[in-house]
Amino acid sequence: MKIKRIEHVGIVVRDVEASRHLWEKCLGIPMVSIEDHPVAPVRLAMFPVGESFVELLAGTTPDSKYTQMAAEGKGGLNHICFEVENIDEALEELKQNGIALRDPQARVGQGGSRIAFLDPSGTEGCLIELVEWPQPPPQG
Repeated sequence: MKIKRIEHVGIVVRDVEASRHLWEKCLGIPMVSIEDHPVAPVRLAMFPVGESFVELLAGTTPDSKYTQMAAEGKGGLNHICFEVENIDEALEELKQNGIALRDPQARVGQGGSRIAFLDPSGTEGCLIELVEWPQPPPQG
């Protein structure tokens, strides 16, 4: 498996818009994108730091797991995401090495990426996400 970089660190917040003050005004990191996930009830906001991002996650419905986590005081650092060259090969290699997977197959993620999560039971409690971004279109 080829890990290219730390793609992002995910942080659970109560409200993305309310959290922008810290990231933009206090830390000087401008938000570059915000979107509601196409399937899950979560809003994602991305703040670039070097070649990586801080991703804020906020539930968009009262029953969203992120809304519930924030309400229970379990907000804050949630996961680390590694960009990989080929997510299908990475998942197969992890399976062969006995690593439990939450997502045995990649699924659609933020911005048209393909993502999968490892099961924290096999990573000493750390939630790890893998992401593969689509290749840039050929220049014609």
